[in-house]
Amino acid sequence: MILRPKPSQARLAALPGAALAAPGATIPTWLRRAIPAAQSLAAHSLEDTAIAAGAALSALDVVVRRQERWGGAWRQRLALSAAATTAKQAGRIEDEAALRDTVLLTKAGDDVGPAGRMVLAWRRLVTRPPEDLLTRKPLGVVLEEFGHPLDDEALGDLADELRKLGAGGMVDMVVGGFAAAERNSFGRATGAWLADALVAQRLGWPRAVPLLGGEFNAAGPARPRRAGTGIAASPEDESTRAKNLLAAQARAALRAVDLSTELGRKADRLLTAAPRLRAKAADAVVEKLLSDDAIVASEKIAGMSDRGLRRLFDRLVELGGVRELTGRAAFRIYGI
Repeated sequence: MILRPKPSQARLAALPGAALAAPGATIPTWLRRAIPAAQSLAAHSLEDTAIAAGAALSALDVVVRRQERWGGAWRQRLALSAAATTAKQAGRIEDEAALRDTVLLTKAGDDVGPAGRMVLAWRRLVTRPPEDLLTRKPLGVVLEEFGHPLDDEALGDLADELRKLGAGGMVDMVVGGFAAAERNSFGRATGAWLADALVAQRLGWPRAVPLLGGEFNAAGPARPRRAGTGIAASPEDESTRAKNLLAAQARAALRAVDLSTELGRKADRLLTAAPRLRAKAADAVVEKLLSDDAIVASEKIAGMSDRGLRRLFDRLVELGGVRELTGRAAFRIYGI
């Protein structure tokens, strides 16, 4: 049984929502201090952690609903970070740069390998409508990308379970996503993906935002069992797990808001530079940069030649509109 926090009306009324709602507003200091670090979690109640998580999600919700032009790049950058954490959890050595190379430099139709498929799974989270994510077919594809294929019957059972979780409370939803993955031996990365998808559906976001995927060991220790009995842990153990997840979700939400501020500034520089570009396909390239994590210099965009695209990127780097992300002389990759 999950302990459901019941915050008092006074505490809820005290949340300074107006401070969170202004576009471009800095996250207030009180909220950063209210979110417990993993090391200090024991000193915080489930109720207080849930309130902090709700406030952090409220701040993130403001960013999501503005639907900025650079929202695609923002989500894909978060997806890449989640994939790097997933790879680390799986004992792999690929970092964000290596994962970006794996996906962008692999020829269309070729296998991107286990690590590359992790990137594809997280990108799927941020590019599909939330209401489609947990239906049977897309769910089956994602599980295969994480290395956990299911037969049709098991996949249907999982989809039904997730649909029921989506109708429950937020705490049950987040913890339940991890529990469903745990019962099927999927691992925490899959549990984080499921929980992030459920949250996006509940909040009515046009696209999901990777949160728990970027938090290493977000769920804390594996679900405890009473020694020698196989019996599920006590409500107190479940409460600790819920606190771990809510605190991780809150930390991730604030990181996502901070990244949105950073990318917003970079997007402004790109859009300021754009009118000075002479290439006919410049507008298409700019929109691609705002929509994706990064672009390889040899990509085909609006009929531009490789040479023309490289010249355009060189001009954008000169104007401060984009960065070259690899430091290489060949196979260069650009992004805001």
